[in-house]
Amino acid sequence: MTRRTSQALEALGFPGGDLASIPDSSKRFPDGAQYRVEIPSVEGPACLQAIVVEAGRLSVTVHRVSQGSGVFMLTDRELDEMASLAATAQVEVSLFARPNAGWDASAMVAAPAGGVMAPVARGQEQVIACLDDAVRAAEHGFRSVLVADIGVLAALDGLRRAGSLPEDMQAKVSVMLPVANPVAAQVLERLGASTLNLPTDLTLAQLAAIRAAVDLPLDIYVEAPDNLGGFVRLHEIPEIIRVASPVYLKFGLRNAPDIYPSGGHLEELAVGLSRERVRRACLGMDLLARSGFEARTSQLGAAGLAVPRP
Repeated sequence: MTRRTSQALEALGFPGGDLASIPDSSKRFPDGAQYRVEIPSVEGPACLQAIVVEAGRLSVTVHRVSQGSGVFMLTDRELDEMASLAATAQVEVSLFARPNAGWDASAMVAAPAGGVMAPVARGQEQVIACLDDAVRAAEHGFRSVLVADIGVLAALDGLRRAGSLPEDMQAKVSVMLPVANPVAAQVLERLGASTLNLPTDLTLAQLAAIRAAVDLPLDIYVEAPDNLGGFVRLHEIPEIIRVASPVYLKFGLRNAPDIYPSGGHLEELAVGLSRERVRRACLGMDLLARSGFEARTSQLGAAGLAVPRP
């Protein structure tokens, strides 16, 4: 890396490198909070109900849940039930806008180097299908969808601007759309992203550089599923909050099966995994409390949370 290139990037408003000094982030959620808690892979009403009950039992505040199977994998009744449950609990729900090439007849996905193709929308028909998922979610009161394709993200922002989607519909960028550097983060911010789910293996210095470049909340796995690395970073929670706020601490689950797409045949397993993710969040919050680092969190239903409007 040459200093000349670093200076040129600094002139463009980017960090000149990863921030080895690991500075504090002064950025916050609209309510002044530094962190919120997210539980992923909440695949239907039964999982969401289990999350709400377990969070109450363990005294864990869960601000957001996300789903991975896709809006089209839920019936109208299931969507309405999830929206009602979440609205009552004042919890954001983000549903995946699917499908993607990995679920299609893509030959490249099965090739040795073709895995990079799996999250993308393959052809314009899949772009339309993903946008249909977003529109259907909005019609059932949801105000957040997960997006894994850069074209879908840009088109979704266009639909918001045109009034075809609610103005407050959030685009939560999936971890499957890698944002591993500050320049990429700014590009997705300009394309209409509401939050950015970063790769699971970024160092604190790398997180700090991305935080310096964008104001959007960052979604960071503090425990990642095996297919995303299987990292258990609970002891880093205080530093992640300090460096990356505003941040969603995302509690995945190591040593657990990939259940996408989920359904009734997997419901008992999915519910059990959901409960354990809340327990993992409890462990993380206990570690944070014992660390002595005082960090501010949000109340349920706080400003900026895309709580459904059934």
